[in-house]
Amino acid sequence: MKWNFLLSAEREYREYKKTDIRNAFQRDYDRIIFSNIFRRLQNKTQVFPLPGSRMVHNRLTHSLEVASVGRSIARIVSKNLCEKFGKEFLNEIYDIDTIVSSACLAHDLGNPPFGHSGEETISSYFIDGPGKDLKELMLEEQWSDLISFEGNANAFRQLTHQFAGRRQGGMSLTYATLATLIKYPYPSSYDNKKKKYNIFYSEIDTFKKVMDGCGIRCLDKEKNVYSRHPLSYMMEAADDICYLILDMEDAHKRGIVATQKIDKSFTSFFKKEDEWFFERKNFIYDTVTDDNERMAFLRATVINKLVDCVANVFTHNYDDIMNGTFEKSLVSHLPAYEKNALEKCRDFSLKNIYRHPSVVKVELTGFNIIGELTNEFVQAVLHPEKTYNKKLLSLIPDQFKSEKKNAYSQIQVALDFISNMTDLYAVQLYKDLRGME
Repeated sequence: MKWNFLLSAEREYREYKKTDIRNAFQRDYDRIIFSNIFRRLQNKTQVFPLPGSRMVHNRLTHSLEVASVGRSIARIVSKNLCEKFGKEFLNEIYDIDTIVSSACLAHDLGNPPFGHSGEETISSYFIDGPGKDLKELMLEEQWSDLISFEGNANAFRQLTHQFAGRRQGGMSLTYATLATLIKYPYPSSYDNKKKKYNIFYSEIDTFKKVMDGCGIRCLDKEKNVYSRHPLSYMMEAADDICYLILDMEDAHKRGIVATQKIDKSFTSFFKKEDEWFFERKNFIYDTVTDDNERMAFLRATVINKLVDCVANVFTHNYDDIMNGTFEKSLVSHLPAYEKNALEKCRDFSLKNIYRHPSVVKVELTGFNIIGELTNEFVQAVLHPEKTYNKKLLSLIPDQFKSEKKNAYSQIQVALDFISNMTDLYAVQLYKDLRGME
C-alpha cells in the first residue's frame, strides 16, 4: 500500500469551495466536531451511569480523549518514520495526525444508548426475541447484520448514508478518514468466527469505493474482505489505552476502587530502574494531597508511556502493516513488561469495575428500555397501517425514513432512530410510551 493513495482526500460528494484555509482532513475534523450526532455523545453512557455532579466519562469526553491520544501516537510515528526514511518522508505522511484524530472522534458515533448492552439487546431481539421470525423476509447477509448489531458498522453508516433530506454522501468525509475508522474491514456475513465487523449490507458499495480509493489490498473480492488501513491501528490503540486506563480512574472517582489499588495498578507499568518516575511520583505525592489529583498524575504518566510503546510497535512492524499482513492490534504487540501490566489492568477492571452493581444496573436498564423500544418501532415500520403504529411512526424524524419498502430497509429506519437516541431520551420515551411519571 502507498501513502499517496492511503491519504486520499477524495469524497463521495465534493462541494465547490472558493477559499478555505483548512485542508481536506482538517475539514473532516471540524465537520465531526460540529455535528449533531457527535454532540449527542455527551448523553451516552461510557461505563458508569450518567453521573450528575460526579464528573466521570461519557461517550463524548471519551472520544475527545481518544482523539488526543491518537494524535500523539501519529505524531510520534511520523517522527520515527522520518528518522528512518529521511525528513522528506514527512511530505508523504504530513496529515496523518489529523486523520487519526478525526477517526478517533468518530469511532463511537454508531453506539446505541447504554453502550454495548444496547448492541446486545438489539441483537437479542432478532436472535431469540420477538424479531426471530423475521428472517424469512430478507437476505441472509441482511439478517446477519440484525442478529449481530454492531456499533462500528453503524458508525460507518451514520457517516456515509444519505438520510432523507440530507446531502449526498452523508457527512461526506474523505476516503482516508473513513478508511481509518474501519477496524474490521469486512461485512457481518464474512465467516471468520469473529463477532465484530464494520460494514452493514446496505453500505457494501460505499465501503468498496472507499477502500479501493485508498488503494487498500483486497483479500477476498467475493466476500468483500480487505486489509486494514495502516492508520486504523493507531485509532484502535488510542481507544484501547483510553478505555482501560480512564475507566479505572473513573472507578476511583466513584469510590468503587480504593486509591491504593489504582496506585498499585498504574505504578506497575514502571520498573524499579525507572528512577525518574519514582522521583517524580514522590515529588507529586509530597506536594499534592488530593487523591484524585494524584491518580490523574499516574494516569497521564501511564498513557504517555503506552503512547510511546505503541508508536514504536507501529514503527518496528511498518513493513508488515503496509503489506497488509500485520495481525492483531498494536496493544497486543506491546513489550512483555508493559503488556503484562496492561493485561492485569484489564483483568482487574473485568472483576472489579465492569461487574460492579452500578454498571450491571445500567446494562439491565438498557436491556429493558432498548428491548421495548426496538419491539415497538420494528413492529410499527413493518405494520404501518395499524392505528397505534401510525402514531408511533409520527415520532420518527423524517430524516430516518426510507422510500424502500423491503423489510430490511424498514427495520433499519427503526434502528437508525433508536441508535441515535441519547440515554436520557430513550429513558424518557420509554416512560412516555408506558404512561410513567
